[in-house]
Amino acid sequence: MPAPERIPPTAVTRAGTGATDPSQPPRPPAPPEAALLAEGGLTVRGRLREASNAVLYCTVGDGGREVPCVYKPVRGERPLWDFPDGTLARREVAAYEISEALGWHLVPPTVLRDGPYGEGMCQLWIGPRPDGPGGAEGRDGEEPREPGGGLLALVEDGDPGEGWKPVGLVDVGEGRTALLVHADDARLRRLAVLDAVINNADRKGGHLLATADGRLYGIDHGVTFHTDDKLRTLLWGWAGEPLPAEVLEPLRRLSAALDGGPLAIRMGELISPAELDALRGRVRGLLETGRHPLPGGDWPAVPWPPM
Repeated sequence: MPAPERIPPTAVTRAGTGATDPSQPPRPPAPPEAALLAEGGLTVRGRLREASNAVLYCTVGDGGREVPCVYKPVRGERPLWDFPDGTLARREVAAYEISEALGWHLVPPTVLRDGPYGEGMCQLWIGPRPDGPGGAEGRDGEEPREPGGGLLALVEDGDPGEGWKPVGLVDVGEGRTALLVHADDARLRRLAVLDAVINNADRKGGHLLATADGRLYGIDHGVTFHTDDKLRTLLWGWAGEPLPAEVLEPLRRLSAALDGGPLAIRMGELISPAELDALRGRVRGLLETGRHPLPGGDWPAVPWPPM
């Protein structure tokens, strides 16, 4: 990742958390990182130049603790033909809420808050800090993150072998093709199910972050929760296969939580009523079929560029 493009540091101290209904039961407490992201002082350190929308690298702190984060202001979102303007930040937060409701913690803590450039999404930064020693080359001797977290590969000759799931052939230049594969990994499989639930239209390899402690995170969930089937992903290796038992029970709990209560109320604050109904329908559909979805015919199945 290139070093952030420096802009003057600026700060704000308070989150915009949205109204709550006192007649409803309280939501479960947020993890400590989410509370800090929502309430801490947000200081912009630089801009990540490769992103299509405005993505600001920041730190957030409360005087006793400071963590790095990403801040995506709504005013920096580029209009899309198929998503309503100014909704991407809320979709990112909604993806985090669903990941937490499933108990999988696959999305870094993400909140909606006020910032120096208005309301936006604020998400915990995962990986080396680009403003640390070594700049874009990492921190404390760490190597830059490998796109796909080492969970994707291209195989030009022969069989990928055990532990890999084929996705399809891709053009690698000079008239050559290679087989795109991903790891047959339980963490990745849960992420594939999460993408089906939130209708992720852009699961690229660069959105997979594997950490040294064995955690896997997915990021960049702005184009999610559409009412139409727009699932585009590199994680088609399980397409049509039965869902494992360890996935089905969280889906049942999620389905029940979306029918009423704190999660349904929260999702109603983040996505439209029609999108919430479509979300409920996708969860019910996964439970009824008991299988990973197959690619649809009306929408490209794999995002481009894939990384």
